[in-house]
Amino acid sequence: MGGCETASVTVSTGESTFDWIDVRAEARAKAGLARRLRPRHADSTDLDLASNDYLGLARDKRVTGAAAAATLRWGAGSTGSRLVTGSTELHAELEYELANFCGSQSALVFSSGYQANLGVLTALSGPGTAIVADQHIHASLIDGTRLSKADVVVAGHCDVAQVTHALKTRGKRRALVVTDSVFSVDGDLAPLNELHQTCRENDAALIVDDAHGLGVVGPGGRGAVNEAGLAKAPDVVTTLTLSKSLGSQGGAVLGPSRVIRHLVDTARTFIFDTGLAPSSAAAALTAIKILREEPDRPAQALNVAHELSNRLREGGFHTSTPTAAVVSVRAPGPEQAFAWAEACRANGVVVGCFRPPSVPDQISRLRLTARADLTEADIERAVRVISECAASAGVESRPR
Repeated sequence: MGGCETASVTVSTGESTFDWIDVRAEARAKAGLARRLRPRHADSTDLDLASNDYLGLARDKRVTGAAAAATLRWGAGSTGSRLVTGSTELHAELEYELANFCGSQSALVFSSGYQANLGVLTALSGPGTAIVADQHIHASLIDGTRLSKADVVVAGHCDVAQVTHALKTRGKRRALVVTDSVFSVDGDLAPLNELHQTCRENDAALIVDDAHGLGVVGPGGRGAVNEAGLAKAPDVVTTLTLSKSLGSQGGAVLGPSRVIRHLVDTARTFIFDTGLAPSSAAAALTAIKILREEPDRPAQALNVAHELSNRLREGGFHTSTPTAAVVSVRAPGPEQAFAWAEACRANGVVVGCFRPPSVPDQISRLRLTARADLTEADIERAVRVISECAASAGVESRPR
């Protein structure tokens, strides 16, 4: 038989498989978009303006004591999914208290706010549904819409007219309108009543992520949905996180009882996820009790936010006008924002640094979070450090 040539095959060593990651990492570094983890010290003396501990409850001894006691009684973990062994009496009590405090019919606790948003959007939608989402919704809501298999339309930020047009021209019978209540980047408030009105007129449900509203907005911190008078509406569903104002961990969905029953049967992030740790449930329960007993805390957080915003604006910086506990301060670009935040950290003030792709409008900024327990001295220190560090980061202010 004639000779046959065989092609030589080079066997990979595996070293080059993820070379594309290095290329991407280099591009991010050049664009000033590289990120890194920073382990936080338990005894740090830095002034914290970056966490979401709006009411200063994460280290409150009543909250931490409740978490410790629950750990000793129930164990470190929930031991399983909520439908198997992961539901304790604490979970049931927390769901009752959340619904009662916020004014909703029922509540369901998830292991995180992210999981709550994924669960509610996938369980309440599908191929026969149209979703109209605000352009600035949180990443968890965006991921939920992507997993939903629904037809998704993105409406302009807080643009009720665009939402109405999308609802009227949709090609699916069922529809959801999805929004944050308080948007996490600038802290602005969604037009909830106007959105609900157009939902009613066009037979759609309104899904509101009230993560940044709970504990800060509304009577006694009951949230933006409660303040809008929509907590008991039969066509409104609210999602929450327990990790911000309540100083704990976890998430929840609040709404009509039939919606909550449906989630128990169909929400994959509830059915297949390990339940929230008992310690977190106990901490959140205690935080709600504190909110009931100390209803002035939300107003204190709002006052701090306004003081930070007003004083920095007077110093010539472009700041947002807070409707909750979030204040943003614009930077010329991602590199300047990063340098500004680093300089503040070096001077003992920790601020958030928001850059693309974390910001939907592609504008880099410092993100400051107010806390109810900040003092006048804390506010003065924060404003002084942020102002003094601006020049070294290439950020110009225009004093009035």
